[in-house]
Amino acid sequence: MTTRGIVTLRGESELVRRAGALLDGARREFLCAAGGPETWSATARNIRRRPVPGLSVRKLYGPGVFDEAGGPELLARLAEAGVEIRISPVPPAHEAIVVDGRLAVLAAPRSAAGEPRTYGIVQQPDVVAGVRALFETVWETATDLATYCRAPFPRLDEAERAVLRSLAAGHTDETASRLLGVSLRTYRRRVAALMTALGARSRFQAGLRAREILGRHPDA
Repeated sequence: MTTRGIVTLRGESELVRRAGALLDGARREFLCAAGGPETWSATARNIRRRPVPGLSVRKLYGPGVFDEAGGPELLARLAEAGVEIRISPVPPAHEAIVVDGRLAVLAAPRSAAGEPRTYGIVQQPDVVAGVRALFETVWETATDLATYCRAPFPRLDEAERAVLRSLAAGHTDETASRLLGVSLRTYRRRVAALMTALGARSRFQAGLRAREILGRHPDA
C-alpha cells in the first residue's frame, strides 16, 4: 500500500522481500534505532555480513536490549564486526533504519492483537532528513557500549536496594511503602535520594536504571 509517498509493508518477511535489496545496498551510512534485538531480526540477517569499505554502521538500542533473549550476544557480535553501538537511557521512541540519507524504514508500534507489524518505506528527502536528524539527536545523548558496560553502579545499603527493587517492579509509592513497612514520606525521601545516586531525572528514568542494574547485578 502507498500513502503520500510512504510504502507500507506488512511483516518482516515482506519487508525483506520487497526492500531487502535497498537496505543491502548501503554504501556510505547505515543507521538503526531499535528497542531490542527482535525489531529488525529478519532484516539484519538479510544485510551483508561484511560491510563495504567506508560504510559507517551505527546502531542505537535502549537498555532493555540486555534483558532480552539473545540481546547481549547480538551486541557482542555487532561490536566484534566493527559496528558502533550506543545505549540510550530510554528505548528509542521510534524504531527506524536510515540508509545513505536517501531511504528510511519506520517500524509501526506492535499490535496488541498479535497481527504482523507494519513498516513504512520512505524516500522523500525532507522526511528522511528529519528521521536522520532525530537519530542524531538521540545518538548524541546515548553512551557507547563499552563505556556503558563499564559504568559503575552505586553501592547501596539494604534500604536502598529495597527501594531499587520497588522501582524496578513499578510499584506505586503507597504500595511500596506498605510492602517495605515505612511511611510514605520516608519512602519518597529514599526514592529522591536514590534518584540522585542513579543520576536519574525522573521516576521513569529511575525505574529503567533500576531494572538495568538488577539485570546486570542481581545481588545489588
